[in-house]
Amino acid sequence: MAFVHILQCADDSYYVGSTHSLEKRLWQHNEGLGSAYTRRPARRPVTLVWSFEYANVAEAFAIEKQVQGWSRAKREALIRGDYEALPALAKKNFGPPTVVEQRGPPRHIGSSSSGERQRAAYRDAVSRLRASRYALA
Repeated sequence: MAFVHILQCADDSYYVGSTHSLEKRLWQHNEGLGSAYTRRPARRPVTLVWSFEYANVAEAFAIEKQVQGWSRAKREALIRGDYEALPALAKKNFGPPTVVEQRGPPRHIGSSSSGERQRAAYRDAVSRLRASRYALA
């Protein structure tokens, strides 16, 4: 059994971590014995604002790393339990790419390197693949 947790620090920042024992880890953070982030006196005391229990450490650690990459707004939606808002708060745009009209094959004016031509051909192939994938959807 392992937990992922979000702590709100005294400076109003958030700390995301994982642990086996929430009570012990919260005590460690408040005593300055936790992570380097919460050791700074300006960040203490910390308050537990969200936690979730996972079956094993590997799963908890993977979720911890995922949540650490989230924006403040997305973390706050998780804390509020507003799960419907999470996809809209993603940093990446998962919609179909915008299509730019291309006229004829790509030209390699002044390109003498075969490596440059190969990279350009690869980018063109990937672009066509993405466009066809979204056209079929």
